[in-house]
Parts: sequence; C-alpha cells; structure tokens
Amino acid sequence: MTTLPLIDVSALVAGTPDRGTAAAQIGEACRAHGFFYAVGHGIAPALTQRLETLSHAFFALDEPTKLRWRMELGGAAWRGYFPLGGELTSGRPDWKEGLYLGSELGEDDPRVQARLPVHGHNLFPELEGFRQTLLDYMAAVTQLGHRLMEGIALSLGLEADYFQARYTADPLILFRLFNYPTQPIPEGSNVEWGVGEHTDYGLLTVLRQDDIGGLQVRTAQGWIDATPVPDAFVINIGDMLDHMTGGLYRSTPHRVVRNTSGRDRLSFPLFFDPNFEARVQKIEGLPVPAVVDDSATRWDQANVHAFHGRYGDYLLQKVSKVFPQLVQQVL
Repeated sequence: MTTLPLIDVSALVAGTPDRGTAAAQIGEACRAHGFFYAVGHGIAPALTQRLETLSHAFFALDEPTKLRWRMELGGAAWRGYFPLGGELTSGRPDWKEGLYLGSELGEDDPRVQARLPVHGHNLFPELEGFRQTLLDYMAAVTQLGHRLMEGIALSLGLEADYFQARYTADPLILFRLFNYPTQPIPEGSNVEWGVGEHTDYGLLTVLRQDDIGGLQVRTAQGWIDATPVPDAFVINIGDMLDHMTGGLYRSTPHRVVRNTSGRDRLSFPLFFDPNFEARVQKIEGLPVPAVVDDSATRWDQANVHAFHGRYGDYLLQKVSKVFPQLVQQVL
C-alpha cells in the first residue's frame, strides 16, 4: 500500500439504503491502517474556501496582534492562539502556529459555570466574517462526523446509532486551525517536525488540508504520504475507537514534515470525540486481534487498552503534555 483508500461517503451522508457499501469500505480501511480519504461528503467548497482565505488572513497578522487572542486568555475552555513552537509533541516543539476552537457555549451553560475543562466560548479573531465561517464550518463537519460514525457502527455489525446513543449525542468537538510556515527554523531550537509522531485521542478526526501536503501515515510497510486529494477530507480514528474495538480498529501514528514548499501550509483538523463525561467501554462480541497491547511499538509506549474511566480524564492527561505551561488554568 502506497496510498490511502478513497471512499465515497455520499450514501452515508444521505442515509440511503445502499450505505452498507461505504460502511464496509470504511471497516476495511479501519482494520488495515485507520486512515482513508472521504469524498461525496456534501460540504460546500465555498465554505472551505472561505475558511482557507480567512485563515491565511489571520496568520498573516503580526504576532503581537495574534496574541490578542492567546490561549492564556481562554482559561479552562482551552481556546485561543499559540505561536510558533508553542505546542509540544513528545516533549519537543512543533514548527507550527495555531488557533484552538470548539463548540461555542455561553456563560449560562452549566458546564461553563462549573468550569468543566475544554468547555466554553471561543476567542474569535476580529476579521470580518471569520466568526460565522468558523461556526458554519464546525457545524457542517460535526454533522459529517455523525454520519461517519454511523458508517463505523454499521461496519462493526452494530446499530447505526450505537455511538450516538452511548457517546456522541452531545460530542466533544475540538477544532484547530494550523499554519505551517515556510520560514527557516532557528538553529538550536530542537525542532525536527511540523508535528512529531502521535496518535489522536478520541473517536474520529476529520481533516481538511490544503494542496501543499506534508501529512505522513505509518503503515506496516513504512511511512507513506497522505497526498492532498481535491475536495476530500482525510479521516482517521483515534485512541478511544482503538480501545472500544479491542484493537480491531487501530489508531495509527502519523506526523507532519516541515514545510519547505515556499508557501505557508494550512491544515484544519476537527476532532469528533466522546462526550467529556462518557465512560468508555469495550464493545462486546467483536473478534479480538492476536495482539492487543501494542505499547512496545507505539510512539509513546502507552497501552490505550489499559484506560478505564471518563473520556475527559484521558483527554486532559494527554493535552497537559502538549501545553504544560497552561495546565494550571485547565485542571
């Protein structure tokens, strides 16, 4: 395998009787390597183009201006801007800057009043149309996430609403805008990658990347490029789906190479995760792979199958290593 499979998910999006074909293809991709391209998703190209145009405009601002929306002002909601080198993977800085967002919650929401971590309002940059574009995009991709999870449920021989009934009636939605600049990395900065090798934490990642590329996926045959496909999303599963399926569906390590294209690269991952309070359980009756504990081969030597408890606890354990200087504001 040298490329990721491309799957037409239009039947899942429309809810037509023939959606089982797409579900079966998704199941095959999840068993093989946990990544695939999704086309036929129904998300308007005009919306993604607006997002890309406005994101370029935001990241083109000078750093003092962008820091007006810095993460330190987001508090427990864990939202806002971080500068180049401000995010860590495996203890080493990534060569990217970004804006953290999520479901927009008002001050009267009980979760906000209780200061539940990673819940709250966003710090929207003051660019005309940006706030509404971000909200519209998150809403559209969240709906796609629901449809894809129905396909995953069907691929496992479960009822289509299996995950929604247990974990995602009110999913935890975390969204990122990432910019990978082309500027040289300062000497002695300890930076090697755009993003170092990692797996995602939750159920599903729905990624929109621009035409530059840089994402790489680790397969049994070695690292391969997730080359951009026009109007396609890159979909990958996270640690919690690995955990729920007993390793039948694997959360696959991936990384992003440094950008040397001569143009800034944009990437838009939306993480479609279990509700923060959901207690993640294994799905009964699935075939168990020969090897469940693959910690010896994982980038972090962690065993995702040893986790028991709320999804939020797992998430906080992970993100505290990404922004260690912000941990006290969230926990």
